[in-house]
Amino acid sequence: MTITTTSDLRMAEASSDPQGSLKLYLVEVSPNKEPLYKDPTSDRIPEPNNLISSVSKDDNVGEIREVEKVTTCVEDWIVQFARRFKDHVGYDSDSYVDLYELGMELSSEAIEEIVTTENAQELFDTAGAKFQEMAALGLFNLGNVHLNKARKWLMFAEDGTNESIEEKMETKYEWAKKEYVKAGIRYEESLKIKADFFEGCFALGQQLFEQAKLAWSYAIGTKSILEAGPSARIMQLYDNAEDKMQHGMQIWEELEEQRLNGLSLYDKYREDLVNLRLEGFLKDISTDEDAEQTAQLRSQMYILWGTLLYERSVVEFKMGLSAWQESLATSVEKFELAGASPVDLAVIIKNHCSNGTPSEGLGSKIDEIVQAWNEMYDVKRWQTGVPSFRLEPLFRRRVSKVIITETV
Repeated sequence: MTITTTSDLRMAEASSDPQGSLKLYLVEVSPNKEPLYKDPTSDRIPEPNNLISSVSKDDNVGEIREVEKVTTCVEDWIVQFARRFKDHVGYDSDSYVDLYELGMELSSEAIEEIVTTENAQELFDTAGAKFQEMAALGLFNLGNVHLNKARKWLMFAEDGTNESIEEKMETKYEWAKKEYVKAGIRYEESLKIKADFFEGCFALGQQLFEQAKLAWSYAIGTKSILEAGPSARIMQLYDNAEDKMQHGMQIWEELEEQRLNGLSLYDKYREDLVNLRLEGFLKDISTDEDAEQTAQLRSQMYILWGTLLYERSVVEFKMGLSAWQESLATSVEKFELAGASPVDLAVIIKNHCSNGTPSEGLGSKIDEIVQAWNEMYDVKRWQTGVPSFRLEPLFRRRVSKVIITETV
């Protein structure tokens, strides 16, 4: 039977075997064959020519095709806001749909097989992996939400007493720390679900890195003396952040090696997917496109890692620690691996605070350079058609700072 309404679905469920399963097939139809739906707020049934077709499949949410000129029920600004929000926090709804659909398809096919056969068990393994990835990605994006909430610029005007300013700063500082903790919990949960989720490792590294920057900015903003305790805690945050990023890079390199050698889970069961007519989920790309995507992702990860080490060297220099030179040298190595030009590297070294260059907060110069690199990366991605990836929101973020402005 053809199901077009909820009542049709209920009828199909009632007529099916209670002990069995109900399998549905989705079929795309032309707009002129779409059933007419009655507007719940009106007694009038709309004409077929007034029906609006679905959003185009190229993920361009802002471009909605219309069969005829009509007033859309969803305002353009809502669509634009949704698109910007997705880009900012790294939420890709389409990826969830793909993961869910593939997992359900594989599970259904496995259930229809004799569950004791080896083929069915392999399909269950593949389906389970897709559901794992979907769950981990959901927690990753939830962590991104908390990380963005913590990344507010904390500005206070010196128009009150020192006590009131310090009280406000401490309140905002403690609030931001709690949001960072919430983000870290979600990232850790994603790794518990999927141990090789390298995005979760990098996100944890970024979260710890930003916590360290916030702690340092708070100390500078309150003009507090960094005693042995606070200094040790800040450096420990940097140590932990670098460990997480290094671990994430190792996981990614292992997964990349497996993929290139055809040893990944989906390469292993590729033939099964084709036999089940699920080849649409196998996103084949050309060798050049694959190399471009890999190079861009590796470059961005090294930029993130190099930025952490560079700003660590700034903190170590201002604390009077001799380790700043090693941190600076290592950061330059990471930038070289990312593909930075000799000119950019020279500018980075020249603008380090050890050369007497005045800096605001931690390292505004490196922020400006990294932002310029990201803009160049965006232009190149648009030109070559390289898709964005899940880690991209981590490279677009501004870290919370505590700034005090004097009123005239």
